[in-house]
Amino acid sequence: MLNVESIDLHYGASQALRGVDLNAEIGQVTCVMGRNGVGKTSLMRAIVGQHDASAGTILWDGENITKLSPHERARRGIAFVPQGREIFPLMSVEENLKTGFAAVPRPLRHVQDEIFDLFPVLKDMLGRRGGDLSGGQQQQLAIARALVTRPRLLVLDEPTEGIQPSIIKDIERVIRLLASRGDMAVLLVEQYFEFARDLADAFCVMDRGEVVLSGAKADMVEEDVRRHLTV
Repeated sequence: MLNVESIDLHYGASQALRGVDLNAEIGQVTCVMGRNGVGKTSLMRAIVGQHDASAGTILWDGENITKLSPHERARRGIAFVPQGREIFPLMSVEENLKTGFAAVPRPLRHVQDEIFDLFPVLKDMLGRRGGDLSGGQQQQLAIARALVTRPRLLVLDEPTEGIQPSIIKDIERVIRLLASRGDMAVLLVEQYFEFARDLADAFCVMDRGEVVLSGAKADMVEEDVRRHLTV
């Protein structure tokens, strides 16, 4: 289980997060929602170690990881699919996938067959450069690269951004399948309400660097959530 407790985060003199609490459980999808600029990505960066928290504690499986580097967190089973995908455009699909090997022990440094079961299109494109793929295919590659690390916590920052509807459905199917296996927690940042609502077991809504609504999906009041998503 991931436990984020009273996290603050600053960029210089600007405070991006204020006392944020968040839990994400194995076997569940936890969706973080909110308008642009409310701190969602900052929270994800704090969790994966890309930006140091100014205060508060991050616990993973009971271990305090607040001060660990990103690669140390990756080796503990935390994988990140960033907003914008950030694949390597001049490297092949196969080479992009293999960059995930750095986080796993040498005996596990191979691309699991399951990756191609989840994303069949990638098997036919192993030799193609990442930059030549469509936006949707690049997103599938970014998720696959994270799964190569065999994570127990998969963090996805707006995976539907700029993606065609057919691939959004494929990504939804994969996320649902991964969570249903019961060995991984999925933490998802999303502005597309219907996508988040359909996937979520738990939700968290942010505004101005703070959590303003949270709870189980059964407790979600759509009108209240949508009020914090509209501009």
